[in-house]
Order: sequence, then structure tokens, then C-alpha cells
Amino acid sequence: MPKYVVAVSGGVDSVVLLDMLAQVPENDIIVAHFDHGIRPESPEDALFVGALASQYGYPFEMTREELGPDASEELARNRRYAFLRELAETHDAQLVTAHHADDAVETVAINLHRGTGWRGLAVLDSGISRPLLGSTKSDLIEYARRRNLTWREDSTNATDAYLRNRLRRDIVGLTADQKQQILALRAQQVETKKHIDAEVLNLIGEGPEYSRYFFMHIPKSVAVECLRAITKAKLTRPQLERALVAIKTAHAKSLHHAGAGLTLEFTTRNFSLSLLK
Repeated sequence: MPKYVVAVSGGVDSVVLLDMLAQVPENDIIVAHFDHGIRPESPEDALFVGALASQYGYPFEMTREELGPDASEELARNRRYAFLRELAETHDAQLVTAHHADDAVETVAINLHRGTGWRGLAVLDSGISRPLLGSTKSDLIEYARRRNLTWREDSTNATDAYLRNRLRRDIVGLTADQKQQILALRAQQVETKKHIDAEVLNLIGEGPEYSRYFFMHIPKSVAVECLRAITKAKLTRPQLERALVAIKTAHAKSLHHAGAGLTLEFTTRNFSLSLLK
């Protein structure tokens, strides 16, 4: 029997997702809600989602953090996913979110605005299940109205404090064909990412030690990709580039604290990775 942790904010997207999954009786579902503590009305969202879970007969798990009204979108997202991933791991379940096609287009636009690398186009590609990526926002609203579903509106969607909201107004003007072109580009990049990740694993091997000589003699872009895989994507690109310099120049028996609790340990020929306790 499939087991899912379903992230439900109370907005129309996640309410529709939950209702769709509920149509399959075999699904074993846990409704998860993260209260950021950003908006004064957020406790009401939690109560709404809890009642919704009870209505469907599913267990409900939530947590609240006091991030405050000045919390960045990135911090809020990171804390939410930390909770959701931990919950999914605890229950040995698949994490499911309500991201849809318009979310994918918005995320690509945000990354392009920030000056993304190639990975910034392969968005919403991870171990998380996102069954609504083939649906648009208007599709979900139509479904909700047809099923007489109710949902909560997030007041932060109307503020210009977040880049996503500012870009959303421009994205609304895109034609359906233009959106499909962006989604096709994303799909192509996701497929390319799979091939690159597989090749990187072939290059670096299983560890736990890695050749410094190898990293000294491959192109920088390839070296950074290899280091990214070794560090399990826990480091930023500047941190990866500094680690690469250390690999090329550090003395034997020295350490390089790379960030995110990761430390590189060097011998004359090799380096290994350890996690600070």
C-alpha cells in the first residue's frame, strides 16, 4: 500500500491535491502542515487543514515556527521542507507537494532573473512527488469549483515583498504556447541533468577517498559538478569553488572547513570528506 506525506497549506492547490489523492482508497495518507508564523492569521490555516484532514479521515501532523513577518521566502521554504522531509523519513513515506505547471514556469523565471546556471532550469526535480505538474492553476481552480471544495487565501501572495509575486504579474501575460515552451525547456534540462549526474558518479567513484590529481587536471566546471555530488549538494557554488582551490593547494594532514558542517581532510594524493559532529 503506497504511503504518502501530503503537504497541505490550505490553499487551493494543495486542497485539490488532497482531494485527488483521496479518490484512491488504497492510498495511505498523512496530512502535513507547516505554520511559518509569518502571518497573524496562519493559526487559522492550521485549524482549517486539521479539520480537512479529519474530514477525509487522515492523520494530521503539523509544526509551527515563529519566523516572523520579515522572514525571507528562502528561509520559509527551507524550514518547511526540513519539516516535511523529516516527517516523510519518519513514516517511510513519499513526500507529495502540490506544485503545478505555473509554479514550474515561475521558478524558471526566478532563476533566470537571478542569473542561474544550467541547473536553475531543471527545477522541481527531486525525490519529491509532484503529480500536478501537468496541470495549470486555472485547471486546479476549475476542479475545486466543480467539486465544491473550499480553501484559504494566503495574504502574502498579494505583497511585493517576495520576488515570486513580483514576477508573477509578468508571467500572467505569457501565452499558453510560451508557457509550454518554457515547460519543454525544463523537461529537457531535467533529462540532461539525469545524464550528467550519472556520468559524474562514474567519474568520482564511491569514495571515501578521492584523487587530488584528478581534480587538478579536469576543467573547473567538471570539478565543481563532481564536488557537488561528493558533498551531496550541501554547499553553495562559491563554497565549492573554495573547496576546489583547497584540493589543489592544501598541505597534507591539513583540513578545509567547507561549510554546512563539512570538512575536507587531505593526504598528499587524496582527500576525504567528514561531517562535523
